[in-house]
Amino acid sequence: MSETPPVTLLAEGLAFPEGPVAMPDGSVILVEIAAGRITRVMPDGRKLTVAEPGGGPNGAAIGPDGMLYICNNGGFEWAVDKGFTRPAGTPADWSGGRIERVDPETGKVEVLYTESDGRGLRGPNDIVFDDQGGFWFTDLGKTFHDRTDHGAIHYARADGSLIRTAAWPVSNPNGIGLSPDGRTVYAAETTTGRLWAWTITGPGELAPQSWPEVEHPRLMGPAPGFRRYDSLAVEASGNICVASLRIGGIEVYAPDGPVIDFVPFDDPYTTNICFGGPGLKTAYVTLSGTGRLVSVPWPRAGLKLAYG
Repeated sequence: MSETPPVTLLAEGLAFPEGPVAMPDGSVILVEIAAGRITRVMPDGRKLTVAEPGGGPNGAAIGPDGMLYICNNGGFEWAVDKGFTRPAGTPADWSGGRIERVDPETGKVEVLYTESDGRGLRGPNDIVFDDQGGFWFTDLGKTFHDRTDHGAIHYARADGSLIRTAAWPVSNPNGIGLSPDGRTVYAAETTTGRLWAWTITGPGELAPQSWPEVEHPRLMGPAPGFRRYDSLAVEASGNICVASLRIGGIEVYAPDGPVIDFVPFDDPYTTNICFGGPGLKTAYVTLSGTGRLVSVPWPRAGLKLAYG
């Protein structure tokens, strides 16, 4: 386990921040799930509202058109657990999940997708673009007082012309990322604390299913002990950095599976990591339970994303 690098507080008082996107001007765009808001944190600490789509804006990514693409889970109920804010089920007015396209300059919000292959989206969570202008995203599913809806892995085009389900059912898939060569998609499951790798055979297509596995994934790890996974980011080397709930930190997997490092933070709801800054060697981390965005120097470079 590594020691926590020097932490710089960039913003606090955020309403369960997630989905950080490092921008070229040094700002960071993120979502505040509990406020239904998208916020830009400026280098001087100012917080500017980008848009207020409502529901539960979650994962975010810049697309080929410079627009911001948002996974909106439709909203959560909220609770405070030992001083930390956390999601606590589905609100009575939940009307479904959606993928939204947001103009980061004007704040205009457009709903792009609400279903895939005839099934309504339940809880879109995290998103990553490939170099062909399409994007993979996870659907966490949705938890109600008497049931939990299955999650899935989906693929869609940014122009609204195609969406397809690549893997279903999946157990609460959360973070998603691509290998440096674009041939593997990774997804982290929240409830099981497992990291899976699927071989990509085409846009939105995964290696043939081998029952009872879900579209023939490869299990990475697993790491010992109890953990719940959230979002993830990939390093230029191919390592996968997974935000680990409850144990509070970033778990680093080698591309072939073993966990090689763990970087702790002081919030059990350490939820997201992205890379930016010179050489992509600054990690931006959301500490959601305490409503903070922080940055830390990272020992290895992050993978340059397809856009942004």
